[in-house]
Amino acid sequence: MTRGTRVRPSLPRRSVLTLTGAAVGSGAICGFPTIWAQNVKDIVLRHAGPPVTAIPAIAERASKELGFTVQMQTTENADLLNRLLSQPTSMDCSDISMVWLRYLPGRDVIQTIPVSKFKYWDQTLPMFTKGKYADGTEVSRQGVAPYTILYATDASGSKLSLEPTDWVTIIPTVTNADTLGIRPDLVKRPVTSWADLISPDFKGKAALQDSPTTGVIDVAMAMEASGNVKYGNKGNMTRAEIDKTIAKMMEIKQAGQFRSFWTTFDQSVNLMASGEVVIQSMWSPAVTAVRTRGIPCTFQPLKEGYRGWGYTLGAMKHLSGLKLDCFYEYMNWYCSGFPGAFIAREGYYSAQPELARKFLTPAEWDYWYGGKPAASDIVDPYGKLVEKAGRTRDGGSFDQRMGHIAVWNSVMDEDRYLTRRWNEFITS
Repeated sequence: MTRGTRVRPSLPRRSVLTLTGAAVGSGAICGFPTIWAQNVKDIVLRHAGPPVTAIPAIAERASKELGFTVQMQTTENADLLNRLLSQPTSMDCSDISMVWLRYLPGRDVIQTIPVSKFKYWDQTLPMFTKGKYADGTEVSRQGVAPYTILYATDASGSKLSLEPTDWVTIIPTVTNADTLGIRPDLVKRPVTSWADLISPDFKGKAALQDSPTTGVIDVAMAMEASGNVKYGNKGNMTRAEIDKTIAKMMEIKQAGQFRSFWTTFDQSVNLMASGEVVIQSMWSPAVTAVRTRGIPCTFQPLKEGYRGWGYTLGAMKHLSGLKLDCFYEYMNWYCSGFPGAFIAREGYYSAQPELARKFLTPAEWDYWYGGKPAASDIVDPYGKLVEKAGRTRDGGSFDQRMGHIAVWNSVMDEDRYLTRRWNEFITS
């Protein structure tokens, strides 16, 4: 997907301090020591992330408001994980998927972040910080639930803690509830269950995300909903569950169910926009991208619930001194509202939603978060029409969507075995 860098002029601007002139000389800005504040303009902070969050327009805004340069490096998810593990010094901060926290502690890739350095902890969703929704009900623990990977036992970050501590591994930034995308004009019947992904009604017109960590969760949702397999934890399958799942999926594949297995955002958009596929694993911004072409596409609510996920900002281990201070400033800026509003217009949720609300119009907030009919036309971050006035968001409000998470994206205990079996399925 091609991303522009122009920010719509109608967006409200955040009132900020600029690191120039007498204020810089005084050392009063951002808590920088005087001698460092004078040099902050020379800092370049490299932010690496996937295309849907590593957005040049956000970096441009941050650079203008913070006084140092934020440089976006866009990398697809699998490649980004490889870079984190093999070239961690090639970036300064990273969009780290929650599930990757199963790989990173103890590897000297990222450093812990003192909770005291983050200004907006109290505005962060309690599903991250406490493992509960605002009404006190517990968040699903199937898969890698946000709360389980957030806290470190101490400053070393070598071990995770299930209890709150003064140190966190990452800062929550973006979350969403994923489901299936459908072409409502082509499916020709109601779609209400994950089981429809493998229904013979859509033979040759279905597609899956080719990923053993997320695609297999979609598969598990479909298999359990259709009665083929009952799982103890869809986000952490046993070998026997994996074998039963893959065997059945091979049968379904060989019967001609799947038109394609996609690996990139653009592939998923083109499959749906062309009509080659009418039902598939999909991301919310991909549904938005299809709609901006004037083609009907629905992010379909399903009775079994959603697959949840989250992205976070991580501080790379090599950061220190002034550059680490710049990371903290960027971290706080990133969560202060503008980026959260920007990604809301793509269909994602901010982990600090009330701060993002300040940068959304009332009509946008009511549509994206409130589940209410749009009071005016809804556009994406680049001004393209997403929805006409009067329409409501697929799945309803934030509480209806995020409150119905069945399982979170995951890295399973049997991850290596699952990857091998998944590859056998894809190539079969």
